[in-house]
Amino acid sequence: MNTNSVDISRVESTRWEAVENDLVVGHGEVSQRPDGRLFVSIDAWHDQVFDQIAAAMLATLRRPLHTVVDEADGGLLSCWGRAGFVTRRRESEYLVSTDPGATGLGAVTPPPDITVVPAGSAEEGPLRLVDRVIRDEVESTIGWQEMPAEILRGPGGDTVMNPSLYVAAAQADRYVGLLRVAQVTRLPRLGLIAVRADQRRRGIGRAMLAQSLGALHGRGIPTATAEVNESNAAAMALFESIGARRVAGNLELVLR
Repeated sequence: MNTNSVDISRVESTRWEAVENDLVVGHGEVSQRPDGRLFVSIDAWHDQVFDQIAAAMLATLRRPLHTVVDEADGGLLSCWGRAGFVTRRRESEYLVSTDPGATGLGAVTPPPDITVVPAGSAEEGPLRLVDRVIRDEVESTIGWQEMPAEILRGPGGDTVMNPSLYVAAAQADRYVGLLRVAQVTRLPRLGLIAVRADQRRRGIGRAMLAQSLGALHGRGIPTATAEVNESNAAAMALFESIGARRVAGNLELVLR
């Protein structure tokens, strides 16, 4: 193809298009995640067009810029590498059986002072409070930017958009942990599992996982998925201890 004939233009504030002979041959998008990070994506028929769109976008956007790529997509990784992006974070995708016989979670019970509240029964007020406490703990330690980027939030930055999706760990008059199960594809996704810092290493996360997977199994759903940051050794160990199988991986790339 003659890339000199390709015209790159910013058609909207968040969208660029490459046009050749009145035909769109590629486009780029930028979006801001709730935590403030800018994520870019480019879809082009040819590498040369990808490079031209990238050059146009990078010339105008503030940095740092992020993107997420399937680690098996060598061609796309090369394209972003030419644009100067480097790996920032690696995430594994696991396939998890819901069968207690396969996970070994059938006999798991929570600590004596903890009650696991099933999805749909958690009280919204305590749930929002523990979500806020845990987010503040993460922000004051490793920083939320080291966690998987959130795509959706509600009005005003609401981080608990649908309380019915959450399993909670209750202790006396407060919640000390939560687990969110979303179903955005045909498979349920374990989107978040977290326990307050002062209650970790007591088996609370494992107990919430046992309840959540057991409930899915009871509904006839055989498997679920989970994405785990590979720097989170505790989460990796938890999922691998229940026989979760790594099926894919994503790379978050950054241009500073």
